[in-house]
Amino acid sequence: MTEVVALKKALPEHTNAVNDEYIDWLMEAVVRNRFLPSPDPDSVFVGDGDFRTVGSEFLGHFIRKGGLRPESHVLDIGSGIGRMAVPLTQYLDPAKGSYRGIDPVSGGINWCQQKITPVYPNFEFRYMDIAHSLYNPKGAIDGLQLKLPFEDKKFDFVIMTSVVTHLPDEEVSVYLREVARVLAPGGRLFITAFVVDKTAAENPLKKRDTRLGFQRYDQGPCWFVPELPPLAAVGFDDGFLDQALTRASLSVFNKSLGHWRGVPADHYQDIFIAGPGGER
Repeated sequence: MTEVVALKKALPEHTNAVNDEYIDWLMEAVVRNRFLPSPDPDSVFVGDGDFRTVGSEFLGHFIRKGGLRPESHVLDIGSGIGRMAVPLTQYLDPAKGSYRGIDPVSGGINWCQQKITPVYPNFEFRYMDIAHSLYNPKGAIDGLQLKLPFEDKKFDFVIMTSVVTHLPDEEVSVYLREVARVLAPGGRLFITAFVVDKTAAENPLKKRDTRLGFQRYDQGPCWFVPELPPLAAVGFDDGFLDQALTRASLSVFNKSLGHWRGVPADHYQDIFIAGPGGER
């Protein structure tokens, strides 16, 4: 653990806005630090890309795009096997900041409880038996009845990376209402998605990710990939998530389209940053 301790001591004071140079240094340090836990690359919970590299990239997005602070209280919905949590251990203040991760796959939660929490006690992980046709088909909790096990206005920063990309539209609305309930005043929601706009649907540049040939399901707003199980990859009509966030009393502060659709961007999926304020 000596390298982890040394990394912590090297961090500058966070009394002022975090600058780009520091963020770049931190991201590189996360990738290089061989003492940070990493799961078996063949784990079904890891997802596409290199575990450490992808996590480092998102840490940069959380800080730059979402305004994440070291003293933030973070909720990670769909925390998986810790791809977001591991890099956050190097940024959140152990005395002031905190992290809570929830997931319906017990294997990922167990790994995080064994590999992360003993070293970083401000990081906690909780299994939630939410039913999902792919990831937890025998789950006891209906996604339409979801109730997050946290008090109102508890979190400054809520993460939903690759969550709504696996949910039907009705459940997305339930999740967003719960996020609005637990998000503190001035807090931020960081959410990734596949927005099927005209460019994504028609693929005029022929550069869209070939795995994501979305086709509209029924009358919308969902788009599925015909070759995959319905919830393996879910896209939504452009405007659906904007409206769903507003209905959940959340305002969209930033919407950034990703390069999965074949256009230049510094991130793959589409990103929304939202916070309290919207329809009541």
